[in-house]
Order: sequence, then C-alpha cells, then structure tokens
Amino acid sequence: MAKRALITGVTGQDGSYLAEFLLDKGYEVFGMVRRSSLYNFERIQHIQDRIQIITGDMSDQTSLIAALRESQPDEVYNLAAQSFVQTSWPQPVFTGDVTALGVTRLLDAIRTINPDIRFYQASSSEMFGKVQEVPQRETTPFYPRSPYGVAKVYGHWITVNYRESYNMHATSGILFNHESPRRGLEFVTRKVTFHAAKIALGLANELRVGNLDSQRDWGFAGDYVEAMWLMLQQDTPDDFVVATAKTHSVQRLIEVAFNCVGLEWSRYVVQDPKFMRPAEVDLLIGDPSKAREKLGWEPKVSFEALIEMMVKSDYDKLKQEHRP
Repeated sequence: MAKRALITGVTGQDGSYLAEFLLDKGYEVFGMVRRSSLYNFERIQHIQDRIQIITGDMSDQTSLIAALRESQPDEVYNLAAQSFVQTSWPQPVFTGDVTALGVTRLLDAIRTINPDIRFYQASSSEMFGKVQEVPQRETTPFYPRSPYGVAKVYGHWITVNYRESYNMHATSGILFNHESPRRGLEFVTRKVTFHAAKIALGLANELRVGNLDSQRDWGFAGDYVEAMWLMLQQDTPDDFVVATAKTHSVQRLIEVAFNCVGLEWSRYVVQDPKFMRPAEVDLLIGDPSKAREKLGWEPKVSFEALIEMMVKSDYDKLKQEHRP
C-alpha cells in the first residue's frame, strides 16, 4: 500500500514543493487548508487533481482531529504558520496562537488518534535570533528576536517534549532561509527579484528596502523539502539544521538580482526606515553537517543559481502579463 501523508500549509511555498516530492515518491497526499471565502491554490494548481484537500485550522483542535481521521496518515508535515516575521510584531497574539499553540494542538491530536504517526515540525533559523555562536547548529542556544521566532521556539520545544514524554516519532527541522519563484512577494528575496524584473521591463523605477547589511543563509526550497522527508525515514526521531553553510547580505542579494537583468543596483535602491525591524537579526549561517552525515542530504542549487531562477521567473511572468 502507498504511504499516506498529511501536509498542513500545503498551499504555501514549502507545502507545494513537498506535495510534488511526495507524489513523485508514490505517496497518497492530503493537504490541509483553512476554510476561507477565497482559496489560493496557485502554487498547487498543477497538482491539485492529485491531492486530496481537507479543511482544518491550527487554532481549532476538533478540526485537526477530523483531518487526521479522514486522512489516516503515516506521516504528518506541519508547515502551517503565520510565517512572515514582519507581521508578527503587529499580530503577536495571532502568531503565537497559530505558530506556537497550533503545534501543541496537532501533536495532541496525533497522540489521541494514532501516536505511531511520524511528525515533522517546521522549525526556523529565526529561533537563533541574536546568535550565540557562528555558525548555528542543533546545540546552539536560542535567542529569538521577534514574536515569530519566540513562537517557533515554543513549537520546537513542544515537539521535543512530546517525543520524550510519549515516545512519539516527532522531529524538528531547523530550516534556514529557503526561497523559490513561489515565495510570497512580502519576503525580501522575492521582493528584490520581482522589482529587478519590473525595473528591467520599465514597469517600476525603484526598490525600497530596509537593512542592507543583514546576512542570511539562503537555499532553494525544492532542495529543503527532501531533507524534511529524509528526517521522517530515520529509525530514531531527532532534530536537524538544514542550511547551505554560506551567508550573503541583502545587498549581495540585490547585486546578483540586478546583474541578472543588466542593471546597476545602486541607481534604483532606496533604504526606507519603514522596512527596518524593531529588533534585527544580523547574521544567520547554519552548520548542516549533522544532516549531511546522518541523512545524506546536500543542497544542490547555489545562491546565485537560485536568484537567477527567481529573476527569470518574475521577468517571464511580468513580460507575459504586460504583453501589448
């Protein structure tokens, strides 16, 4: 029989890539989405007829129990969250309810329905925040610098707690920044590649950004979902950092993106205090050696190739949309 997987947050960037990956592995895939007057299935429309959609909400445990009963999964991948760091300051309570307590509700629903289900929690490099060591690894102390980061720390530790309290196969993947052409426009990588394409096509004349000096470890989302799956194939649950071990500044991101369309970035970029975070995370770089040694996982797409992929995708889409 084919394995069955339930993905929360299936309509997001990671959910769409993971659904593709699991379908290629022969899984029966169930995707959980929140009830809404307007569904956004854009990222999964090409595989939507191969996924069974279930409605559920991370703030409602009854719906999570119902989703588990309907899907009867072997594996659950929890990718649902209020996932935009900037939004977590004006919406800290909502972020905590979904991104932190939602993990508890789902874990407890699994414990109630079938504790043998293998569980993956999407943890985040934002948990490291004001970093205590460089590079960051599984043993690095957390020092989150946003309500989102704090919520993710709670989700991480409650996953560890259920693993140790109830002997559940519950694993956390501490993923560093991972991007793709499917990334939302509110994220800095996609904002940069989208504006580089717009400016090159004469559809805009500036890009407004915050801190140019922030450094991140950026990889390709399509690579990172393989690591999620590999974690749940292990005999023993554990926590893993998933990263490229290379860091780049926001300014370098902009340089690469604008070079892709033959533009000098400094002529178009404006620093705007509106985009500065109340508490900044300056340097994130992960040490993925444990994932390499125990999972056999390596990132395949380089930073430059990733940004080029994103710029090309945005350029082609915008050119198509604005064709005379």
